Amino acid sequence: MKFSKAIVVLVILLNIVFTGTVLFIFFRVGAEPTTLISAWFAFTTVELWALAGIKKREIDVERREMEWKENGSTGY
Repeated sequence: MKFSKAIVVLVILLNIVFTGTVLFIFFRVGAEPTTLISAWFAFTTVELWALAGIKKREIDVERREMEWKENGSTGY
C-alpha cells in the first residue's frame, strides 16, 4: 500500500474514533464541543486536500515525462 493511501485510511479511522468519542462524551456530559469538532474536521479536510494536491502534481509530472518520451523531446 502506498504511503498516501495509508494516510487516507488513517485519517478516516481517526475521524471515526473521534466521532465516537465525541458522541460518548456528549451522552455522558450533555455538552457538545463545537469548536473542537470544527477544528478537528477542518484539520483533517485540509490534510486530505493537501495530499490530493501532491498526488495530482505527481501524476502531472509522470504524464509530462511520458509525453516527452513518446515524442522524443527533451522537454526544453
